[in-house]
Order: sequence, then C-alpha cells, then structure tokens
Amino acid sequence: MKKHILYIVSVTLFANFALDRITKLLAIKYLNGHKNISILNNFVIVGFTINSGAFLGFGKTWPEFIKYIVFIIIPILVCILLLLYCLFEEKDKVRIILITTFAAGGLGNLFDRLLNHFRVVDFLNFGIGSIRTGILNIADLSITFAAILIVIYEFKKDQKAKNIKSS
Repeated sequence: MKKHILYIVSVTLFANFALDRITKLLAIKYLNGHKNISILNNFVIVGFTINSGAFLGFGKTWPEFIKYIVFIIIPILVCILLLLYCLFEEKDKVRIILITTFAAGGLGNLFDRLLNHFRVVDFLNFGIGSIRTGILNIADLSITFAAILIVIYEFKKDQKAKNIKSS
C-alpha cells in the first residue's frame, strides 16, 4: 500500500463520515419535534425522522437476528472489503474516491444502527410535486451518488477505450 492511497482513502472516509455524523447530530438537535422546513418551493424538505429499516423502511418489521445479519454483519463485511480493495488493489484514484465514498456512506448508517438499535436518523426529502424520494441522510447520498458516478465513470472509460481501439 502506498502512502498517497492511504491518504486518499483516509481523507475521503473521514470527510464523508464526519459530514454524515455532524448533519445527523444537527438534525437531532434542531429538527426533532419541529415542523418540516421547505426549501426551493418544496424541492427539498428538511424534517426529522427515525428509520428502523433500510431504504423506505424496508425490513423494519424483520426479526432482530435477521436485521443483524442483513443490516449489520453483511454491510460491515462489504465496507471492510471495499476499503481493503481500495488500499491494496485499486490504482485508479477516481475509483478509490468513489468506492471509499460508497463505503463511508455505509459506515455512517452502520454507526447509527449499532448505537441506536437499528434506528437511523433521516432528514432530507427531495422531489417535485408528488414525485418524491424517500427520506434520507448524507450517508444515503454518499452511497447513491458514488454508485451513480462509478457507473458513469466506468461507462466513459469503456467508451474511451473503444474509441482508442477503433482509431
């Protein structure tokens, strides 16, 4: 492992995790028990909620041992494997940042689940009119945008490689 890779992983992991923790603590302090806040004509609605499941509450009624496996053990293993892959195998700095961002989002929600008996603080809702996202947090945004950007990055890399081959 090279020092610059460790630096990239550490800074990316810390920045994502810290932003998630800080925003969740602010949501608990300033949003809990208060009315939702509308931003940009309801494009963003900020309001406090607790999610005891995964995306859109998926799995919240499952037995506890299943929740431990699906919401704690498997995600911890995935996050650890992704970070180890970035530290020891991956050479592409963009991929390292995106994969680490994805893992950091997972760790942010895992931290909540471990400390709060599977409950995660959510406070953001995006949409136009009745077309809305679920209520989410910064960790969810890290996971979502990292996944989308990895797909775009790989697609563009493949296109560039095909263009070079055909030239």
